[in-house]
Amino acid sequence: MTHRGRAWRRLQRRKHGSHTSKPAPRACWQEKSWRLLYFRSAKFKRAQQLGRFWPHREWETVLKDAEPIRVLFICSKNQWRSPTAEQVFRREPGLDVRSAGTARSARRTVSISDIRWADIILVMEDKHRARLRAQFRDELRYKRFHSLDIPDLYRYMDPDLIELLKDKASPLIWAA
Repeated sequence: MTHRGRAWRRLQRRKHGSHTSKPAPRACWQEKSWRLLYFRSAKFKRAQQLGRFWPHREWETVLKDAEPIRVLFICSKNQWRSPTAEQVFRREPGLDVRSAGTARSARRTVSISDIRWADIILVMEDKHRARLRAQFRDELRYKRFHSLDIPDLYRYMDPDLIELLKDKASPLIWAA
């Protein structure tokens, strides 16, 4: 009696269509994908009627937009202008606010972690912008970075300073 190996048995199964082998893959994959596409479009239409977001990708964009905007205010010594801005905008919903100074003698000096944390950086004068660019050039490359042009003439929580900050900073913060 001759010994027949696996290769011979496989060949015989292919010829005669034995039931012991795996079934042939279905040719209905196209129908299934069309059926799923129909269900997706029906769900999407129903979600639109209800005013909800569907599918999950749209939820991700909505949740990303729901994160607070992180704003960093910078002046020289972090004594009058930037702490005032921090206090004024701290109460705004949808904002997360910090303040810092560029001088070594500042109450809180700006650090690389502050720059990385911020979505928007608002400096009080152009000299602050130049100092930041000199210190943190690479970190500032892709940041929104604006100068408010507010001179160092105001005290902490001065009503004129508050009005100036609201007029100049609000459009920059809420601009898309």
